[in-house]
Amino acid sequence: MPLDRHDVLLRKAKQDELVLERLLDDRDVDDDTLGFHAQQAAEKLLKAALVSRKADYPRTHNLGVLIELLSDAGVTLPADLADIDRLTPFGTVFRYDEVLPQGGQDRSRWLGWIRGLRAFVEAAMD
Repeated sequence: MPLDRHDVLLRKAKQDELVLERLLDDRDVDDDTLGFHAQQAAEKLLKAALVSRKADYPRTHNLGVLIELLSDAGVTLPADLADIDRLTPFGTVFRYDEVLPQGGQDRSRWLGWIRGLRAFVEAAMD
């Protein structure tokens, strides 16, 4: 039996989250790469939340757009996730163009955001 879109997004988000967990303290992995996986996990979790609300979403990596669509669907993220859209450049600008100076990022905060977002999305779908 094939998984529905919601379950696929959650499973894919978990894979990015796992990469983040496993490589968080590995300083040989640059912030750009780790940030990309954090951004991807957040993007997939937000899209899963939209699917659960039967809300459409465009092909975008912009977390702010997805958060706004969730808000339009009646879902407001908790205050501790208010800055999660700061991950957007890791899926766009830092992924393909600019190089981020290394060592200045709070990588553990990224993991906290993803874990918090996953818990929120899963609770919101119950």
